Amino acid sequence: MTVKSLTDKNLIAAAETLERRIAGADARSRLALQPVFSHALELLKADGQRVPRRMKRLDAALIDEVIEARFDNMPV
Repeated sequence: MTVKSLTDKNLIAAAETLERRIAGADARSRLALQPVFSHALELLKADGQRVPRRMKRLDAALIDEVIEARFDNMPV
């Protein structure tokens, strides 16, 4: 799913769909969906729509997972 092709009316619906996909996804898929989900939330904010707290929390958790994954792959 690409967020760029969405209209203002279905931005929240797309974010909710992504939220459900993330909830049922494995770790690798969650990392892949993170930038799309973050972008969807940015578009909601830019459109003046309210971003639900649960989505903000999920976005923060996904960002933490991305950072953690980067450290897991660092050579020691």
